Parts: sequence; structure tokens; C-alpha cells
Amino acid sequence: MARSPTLDELRRYAIARSLFKPLTLPGAIRKLGFVQADPMRAPARAQDLILRMRVRDYRAGDLERRYERLGIEEDAFVNYGFVSREMLALLHPRTPRRPWDAATTERAREVLAFVQQRGVVHPREVSDAFAHHGRVAGAWGGELNASTRLLDAMHHHGWLRVCRRESGTRVYAPVEHPAQDASPAARRARAEALVDCIMALYAPLPAPSLGYLVTLLRYGAPQLAAESRAVAKAARSRYGHAVVDGTTWFWPADENPVSRRHQPDEATRLLAPFDPVVWDRRRFEMLWGWAYRFEAYVPAPQRTMGHYALPVLWGEQMLGWANLRLEGGRLQHSLGFVAGRPPRDAGFRRALDEELARFEDFLVSGAGA
Repeated sequence: MARSPTLDELRRYAIARSLFKPLTLPGAIRKLGFVQADPMRAPARAQDLILRMRVRDYRAGDLERRYERLGIEEDAFVNYGFVSREMLALLHPRTPRRPWDAATTERAREVLAFVQQRGVVHPREVSDAFAHHGRVAGAWGGELNASTRLLDAMHHHGWLRVCRRESGTRVYAPVEHPAQDASPAARRARAEALVDCIMALYAPLPAPSLGYLVTLLRYGAPQLAAESRAVAKAARSRYGHAVVDGTTWFWPADENPVSRRHQPDEATRLLAPFDPVVWDRRRFEMLWGWAYRFEAYVPAPQRTMGHYALPVLWGEQMLGWANLRLEGGRLQHSLGFVAGRPPRDAGFRRALDEELARFEDFLVSGAGA
């Protein structure tokens, strides 16, 4: 590369490489590598909000409806979401950071035998058959059947897979992941491939963010934690990089952040809180100069943006945020702007109206599917 990029060029590059021209659903998932999931629907689930920007004619719920035919898996990467079968092979067999005790292991074996006998099970069937396991505290308050929590753990440990969902509930089937080459070179190669996936999804990345994401990789591949840290430490020899305004930034070695092809269009986009463009809050503030916050779990009186505020991107400007809801089949919205008011440019108003119309169609057509 002839010269280091400016912060403006990094911003355009970040937008252009992630918000690519819409593809088919399988094509978009292959290109992304990982789609973060979240059960909250406000106004749609995170995975649907992420994919609607990148898939032609995408409707809310398409991923869940087509899951069994897509050759993908629900599993853990740096967060929970949807991964390709190729990535799944890099993540398993997984050695959890916290092994089960003997009693939990025995209960898991009993549940696994039950699932193997039936082939496919809904958590309700397991709860009914293993009611004697009792109840445990839920992650977000209340109580759950212990067997329901155990199914989740068995999935993470690699004993079960999610074969489909029914009304949003995971339905499980048994799975056995093949053994992996445990040689140091093979372990390092798998770690390199996983960190490459991080880089491909979230680049350009400031060095602290790369380190944080590699730390999160302990969720999906705890058995490769040491190797992944070593890959991050050697990032300068593996990835393109430059120091911009005192911060080292990284990107895939075969990409050029200063290319003139990274030019924003004039569209307005309402982005998911977990969209790759805005996921890294550190990078967000460095590129756009203000702090975006996800406030769904903040008490209502303390919120400044709203329960599920979607960042508003116009061209390369991140103008503010939007809160959306569907009422009677019509999309209702409220907007907040960093500058205190919307741009006076009529082009923004047109682009916003077009995006709101697309969003309404995405929600309404998905509800009727």
C-alpha cells in the first residue's frame, strides 16, 4: 500500500466492505461468516435486522424458516449466532472452560440417551421426562427447569445441535463432532482461521478491539485460547495495518482501505445494534465521534436513546438513532439526532422515507409468511 489511510478513509472502507451489494441468503451468510443472534424482537430479531441489509428481498424470519436447508448451525463464536459448517469444524470438539461435575455429567448422559432414542426433541419433552431434575435460576430472572438449562449446556459442550426452531424455541438432535488433529501446528492453523474470520467480519479493527474480540473467542473455542492470543500478538505479520491518529488499525492483508472504490452511496440505513458496522462501540466512537449505547437493559428513566435504538446511517454519516414499532400493520418511528435536528438536505428526507418503507415491507411481509 502506498500510504496509510486517514480516519475518513477507514470509515468509508468500514461501511463499504460490510454493507456489500445484497446477495442471496446463502451467499450473504458465506460472505459474513457469522451472524449474531439475539432473541429480542424490537421490532425484529438481530439476525433478521443484520441480514435484511445484505440479502435480496429478505423478510423477517427468513433465516429461521430456511435454517434446515442452509447448511448452517446455531453455535457460539465470539457471541451466539449462526455459523457455517466450515466454521463449526474449527470450533469443535470444544473443551469448555468449566467442566461439569460428576452429578451434572451423569444427568447429561441420561438426557443424551433420551434424545438419541427419539432422534429430535423439543425442550418441553425433556422437561416432562426429567422433571425430577428440579428448577434453577434463569439468566434474566425467574426460574427454569434444570433440564432446559442442561440442554443449552449440552449444545455448547457439543453433545447436541439445534436442528430447527419451533415458534422461536430450539429443537435439538444428537451430534458427534469428529476428532481434530491435536498437533501444535494444526491447533495454530485453526486459531489463525478463526481470527481471520473475526478480521473478515469486523475490519478495520483498532488494536484494542482485536484483542477484545480474540478474548471473546474463548466463548466459541476455549480450547484454542492460547493459540488465538498468539495469533493476535503476531497480527502485524499477518494483517494489513497502519497507525492512524495514534492507534494501530488492522484489516485483511489482501484489502486496500485507501481504494477509491470505497465510496458511500446516498442511502439511509437503520442498522441493528449488533450489526458488524456498529458492533464495536470503541470503533464507532472513533469513526463517528459520538457514543452509541444499547439501552434495552437500562432502566427506562435512565435511557437517553430508547429501548432498542437503531443507529441511522446516511451515506457515511452516522446521524443519530431510531426507535421503531409495528402497530396495526404500519411502522411507527421516532428519531433522535446527534446534532439535535435532522439534516436540512431534502435528499436525506427522501432516503429516510425509502428506508422506512423498506423496513415496513420487511416486517409486514415476514409476519405474513
